[in-house]
Amino acid sequence: MENVLVGSQTRRRALGQFAAAGGVLLAGSAVASVQDPIPANSPATPLPTAPALAVDPEETPTQIAVTRELFEQVTAPVMINGKGPFRFMVDTGANVSCVSEKLAASQALPRGRELMVNTIVGRRARPSVMIDQLDIGTRIRKKVEAPVLPMGGFDIDGVLGIDWLKGQRLVFGFSGNTLEITKSRAENSGRNRVVVPARRKSGQLTIVDADISGRKISAMIDSGSQFSLGNTSLRNLIERLDPSSGQNAVNVRMISIAGESFSGQQLALPFIRLGGLTLGNVPVVFTDMPIFKLWDLHDAPTIMLGIDLLTQFTTVAVDFGRSAVRFDIASA
Repeated sequence: MENVLVGSQTRRRALGQFAAAGGVLLAGSAVASVQDPIPANSPATPLPTAPALAVDPEETPTQIAVTRELFEQVTAPVMINGKGPFRFMVDTGANVSCVSEKLAASQALPRGRELMVNTIVGRRARPSVMIDQLDIGTRIRKKVEAPVLPMGGFDIDGVLGIDWLKGQRLVFGFSGNTLEITKSRAENSGRNRVVVPARRKSGQLTIVDADISGRKISAMIDSGSQFSLGNTSLRNLIERLDPSSGQNAVNVRMISIAGESFSGQQLALPFIRLGGLTLGNVPVVFTDMPIFKLWDLHDAPTIMLGIDLLTQFTTVAVDFGRSAVRFDIASA
């Protein structure tokens, strides 16, 4: 039997009213990937892979209290070189962790190399800094090279990308505002719980068992975006299924973590199926950003499930080791 989630109408009305008023909303995937900006004819120094976590993956799970508010991202306390805590946004749409210009300056972090950073809007050269030690709860990373982004319009000090998970399991406890990092483990669907298989692509997890009215789509978990994003291919599919759907589109102006402005149109999708889960009345902002092409998803109907949708669940567990996503629904 399929589980049906009826979305929070109060919250979604608020989002729609904010969009209609021309508000500026945050779009995630702050850092999709990083490359060296060194010309092809120059001797290249490869960008180092993310340092391994200085912990035993079999250790007791790490649980962190996080903050979450309407129109605000999920943030976790992070220590930098023994100082802090600093507020870092937890972004499953970002492959690489980064810091704000303000944090880099206030902590006098030593300058690293200039790196090419792919954000949701495009590719641009950015400076980097070197961090001796970065602590997230009991998890420790050493010798971290982190890109520096402006982040001037947001009350955060940095972004935690999936580079610090290293095949582990990230559990968002939205009902209790907690974040847990545990070892990867097998899970099965059950009462008020749905486990959906996924595949790894460019470091991201893309749900494989997803469709709209029987038409297959790709779905990604993007905790760094305040709302769900869809590409042009998904919108074309929706309009083929319902030619009148575009009549209720609302223009939305957005800004990325890096301060890049762009726009889109918001529509409400009647139903999306994710494994044994059916989501109804899903608000999606359609915009065809370079990020979809970077992940080779521009031709496939794709939705990035943002925090406005994820927080309708009591828990969302993203398992990078076993390539699966678990959604828990309140018993009521």
